[in-house]
Amino acid sequence: MAKTMQPQELIDSAVVDPDGNKLGKVGTVYLADATHQPEWITVKTGLFGTKESFVPLSGAHTDRDGVHVRVDKDSVSDAPRIDADGHLSPEESAQLYRHYGLPVPRTSPDGRMPAGRTGETGKTGERDRAGDRRQAKGESGMDDKGSMTRSEERLNVGTEQVETGHVRLRKYVVTEEQQVTVPVRHEEVRIEREPITEADGEAEIGEAEQDVVLHAEKPVVRKETVPVERARLRTESVTEEQTVSGKVRKEQFEVTDDEGKRRR
Repeated sequence: MAKTMQPQELIDSAVVDPDGNKLGKVGTVYLADATHQPEWITVKTGLFGTKESFVPLSGAHTDRDGVHVRVDKDSVSDAPRIDADGHLSPEESAQLYRHYGLPVPRTSPDGRMPAGRTGETGKTGERDRAGDRRQAKGESGMDDKGSMTRSEERLNVGTEQVETGHVRLRKYVVTEEQQVTVPVRHEEVRIEREPITEADGEAEIGEAEQDVVLHAEKPVVRKETVPVERARLRTESVTEEQTVSGKVRKEQFEVTDDEGKRRR
């Protein structure tokens, strides 16, 4: 890092990967136990920033648009899930270093350097780390007038558009039986007879025949394809109420006298 990062400068800053992707916002700053310098940050991810992933500050730098880190978005998404409970054990710290392909600092007997959350109080340096915790949370601490600022978290609820499914419109062919009544005509033969009252010459007796062609209509079926209906898919917005919940933290004032009595 070009310059030493101050925890209070990192809190709630945007985190940007080398490709310019915004990973989220800084939730907590973890200091190295040996140097008390920022070593890890947790990035708030998820719909409401409820998930936190550890991101190394090795090689990172700050700019106007946030903290630029050396690891990409996919590496952060696949990072081991470790509870941000205030302190990284040597095993957890080494696990994160291995995941990001970073060398494990050899500043402790086992070659691992655990990182403590900003302001994590221990057996030594309790007063200094408590002061770092106030800075990391964005507090002003004690000012010249002897006042202290109390802060609390609030839920900022928004919405984002996500894909919920696909709907397809298709047509298919079915076969059905139809019956249509059609009038048809046919010819029949009738013999018409009429008497002859006056003989017109002499008649001869012999055989004779007459041929008549009969006709009839028959149904003829032909098929044609015609358009009968048009359909299309469209979307419409429907608004409904949903209730969301989340855990928020807030600070409380506590006064302790020389006898160890505490008062809120």
